[in-house]
Amino acid sequence: MTDSVSSTADLTATELLAAYGSGDLSPVQATRDALDRIDRLDEQVNAFCLVDAESALASAKASEERWRRNEPVGVIDGVPISIKDALLTEGWPTLRGSYTLDGSGPWTVDGPAVARVREHGAVLLGKTTTPEYAWKGVTDSVRYGATGNPWNPAMTSGGSSGGSAAAVGLGMGALSLGTDGGGSVRIPAAFTGTTTIKPTFGRVPHSPASPFGPLSHVGPMTRTAADAALLLDVVAGFDARDPWALAASAQSSLAMLGLGMAGLRVAASPTLGYVDVHPEVAAAFDAAVAVFSELGARVELVDPGFADPIADFEVLWFAGAAKVLEPMGAEVRARMDPGLVEVAEAGARFTALEYLGAMAARNELGSVMSDFHTRYDLLLTPCLPIPAFETGIEVPPGSTSPRWTSWTPFTYPFNMTQQPAASVPCGFTTSGGVGTGGLPVGLQIIGARYDDGRVLAAAHAYQQATDWHRRRPPLLA
Repeated sequence: MTDSVSSTADLTATELLAAYGSGDLSPVQATRDALDRIDRLDEQVNAFCLVDAESALASAKASEERWRRNEPVGVIDGVPISIKDALLTEGWPTLRGSYTLDGSGPWTVDGPAVARVREHGAVLLGKTTTPEYAWKGVTDSVRYGATGNPWNPAMTSGGSSGGSAAAVGLGMGALSLGTDGGGSVRIPAAFTGTTTIKPTFGRVPHSPASPFGPLSHVGPMTRTAADAALLLDVVAGFDARDPWALAASAQSSLAMLGLGMAGLRVAASPTLGYVDVHPEVAAAFDAAVAVFSELGARVELVDPGFADPIADFEVLWFAGAAKVLEPMGAEVRARMDPGLVEVAEAGARFTALEYLGAMAARNELGSVMSDFHTRYDLLLTPCLPIPAFETGIEVPPGSTSPRWTSWTPFTYPFNMTQQPAASVPCGFTTSGGVGTGGLPVGLQIIGARYDDGRVLAAAHAYQQATDWHRRRPPLLA
């Protein structure tokens, strides 16, 4: 098929599965179109650090035969998917954007989420780019370079799952798996106009354990809330390799999508009480909040009532970076991202009492939000206070801080609380994209712990009432 906006590469996973079931489309054709899209566009955005076309086509042919017999092996059989290069994948190196790891392997193990998508028949296309050890909110590394935004490759895709977001946004596979320790699926989703959820901590098992501890989650990256629910159902559930893994939910997220918004108590916080927000982001957020009212939610403008926890988050995050670099001497560190080395050295200076103090602050923040959700079913915020900025830098030009945490104040608090938090596109700026186009703006939808299905149902209801998620990047023209 000739690559165009009518390519099967632009179909969602849900649409692909319906076409497979009806016999209107083959997984082989869908995989070829995804690979064609990678061939045509990835040079512009650098979403992939590994593509295995031969393996993908072999998997697609096996899936095609299963669908021919009407015997799909799982609920995403034949759907093209990519894997962030932070998750172990059998047969492929997991190098985490770093020269400190040896690509020769052997690579004999799938991480829990990767094992689940393989069991369900997904077609694995390759590995997506990440900053070194997934440490920051943009995607560039000394090993693989910078990842650009589908709406303007000169702008960042965000991070640390920026490769996955760029891939999904450009139809280079309908699905991807990312990780989120301080916003790392939500930041790139907001910047690229795609959809994601950071699930409740433990909902998706993770192994080996992240050095960033209970801040780190594995999440689905998609174009729609329906696809996010589909993929979350696949990867959620118990795995003995993760001591914090939750048992499978009694009700699937996909089954909850039709719940709607009528009567729900929704808090809308434009600033969390302390964030400066770009005027165009603020306007898009206000318009999104109005949609929730139109859908029947009882919306109230209210802040959740906590101060910016950035100092405590940075103690936890920088200490995790210090643990990553602990065995690495000066010669090895000289080949690493200088920003990662800086935060690791800062993290190594924290005392045990300072770390425990940050953990206590995290616990208190969790208690504040647990109490908040006795009064409100959901909390809405902007996902990010700014649009995407130039690629290859950690912070926007003119920033008074050198660290990515300075411009992600809406995301990292909810890693500390371990709540489910989704990002859905809710508008565009008037400029910054290719030509005269704008850049996407993201809406964050946060729920109480374990209420992942409710968050995705709200995201789905919003997408049923709007068309932001249907906009396609100009690179596809």
